[in-house]
Amino acid sequence: MFSWLEKNPFFFTVAFLCVFSIAGIVEVIPDFSKSARPISGLKPYSVLETAGRQVYIKEGCYNCHSQLIRPFQSEVDRYGAYSLSGEYAYDRPFLWGSKRTGPDLHRIGDSRSTDWHANHMWEPESVVPGSIMPAYKHLYKKNSDFETAYAEALTQKKVFNVPYDTQGGVKLGSLQEAKEAYMQEASVIVEDMKNKEISESFARGEVPEIVALIAYLNHLGQARIAK
Repeated sequence: MFSWLEKNPFFFTVAFLCVFSIAGIVEVIPDFSKSARPISGLKPYSVLETAGRQVYIKEGCYNCHSQLIRPFQSEVDRYGAYSLSGEYAYDRPFLWGSKRTGPDLHRIGDSRSTDWHANHMWEPESVVPGSIMPAYKHLYKKNSDFETAYAEALTQKKVFNVPYDTQGGVKLGSLQEAKEAYMQEASVIVEDMKNKEISESFARGEVPEIVALIAYLNHLGQARIAK
């Protein structure tokens, strides 16, 4: 039988693919029935961070930045502790990325401050000489979408059992309660940005997209773990 297959490359290839496929199915399918297990203390995204994540996706940041640090010494030295699967339990969709035109961002909240992000997004070369990243000045003028972010967080809670109100002190509550928390969290970001125009916008009850995006970036890293 085997000698016959060796003499017939086409049938040998077909047999190999069949065996390989069956082995792959046996390995992969059981994992689909398992729920993602968050690491101990993992905090859900707040509504403001969810709004920032939506901005991150809309702007296509994942096209140039990964959020997956591999367990190699060179990557750990550069980006921080390697990524654990349980850190992505509340991420839908995953933003692992497949390219690093820019650095990995999975631990960016551990090494960069709010005002650093504010300056970097306004004029990248002002803080990273030679940077090829474009400026994102439009994010300073367009307001973030609270309603959509709240709807997404509520869906995560009801459909995927993300532990809002019970894990890490991240509250969701009613629409009004969520809006109050949204504005309170944004006020901290606005104060740290040290930007007059943003402060004036916030005083009018507006939360620019840049504020939400920075909140999301600040969340990446050890800030995701409840103390």
